[in-house]
Formats: sequence, C-alpha cells, structure tokens
Amino acid sequence: MNAPSDLSMKNDDVLRVELEVFRREHRDLDEAIAALVERGTGDQLTLQRLKKRKLRLKDLIAQLDDRLTPDIIA
Repeated sequence: MNAPSDLSMKNDDVLRVELEVFRREHRDLDEAIAALVERGTGDQLTLQRLKKRKLRLKDLIAQLDDRLTPDIIA
C-alpha cells in the first residue's frame, strides 16, 4: 500500500486508478470476510487481520477521495 505522503507526487489520473483498485480490494475483502463468517471456517485471528486491512483501505480511500474532490466554499 502506498504511503499517504506519496499522494502529492501523483497526478489525478493515477490517483483515480489507484482509488478504483483500492475500492475493488475493499469490496473483495468484504466478500471474503462475509464468506468466512457464513461458513464458520475463519479463525478469529484471520478475520481480525482481514478487517484491519479493510479499515486501512477505507482510510486510504477517504484520503484519495479528499485529494480528488475539490474544496467548494459555499
């Protein structure tokens, strides 16, 4: 995963592509967690690690969204 400090060195097109990749990975993790819980095959440590990864991705997605969305003063 890229460090937040790298955001300032990338252009918007690259950030949009990365944003879509991170969103897809976030959805995939959500589906994987749900499947493990539904089947009862996932141990607590694995589920905890997947959930932490999902939260990190959520934070990164929010940072990229903020970077790409222009500030509008009402």
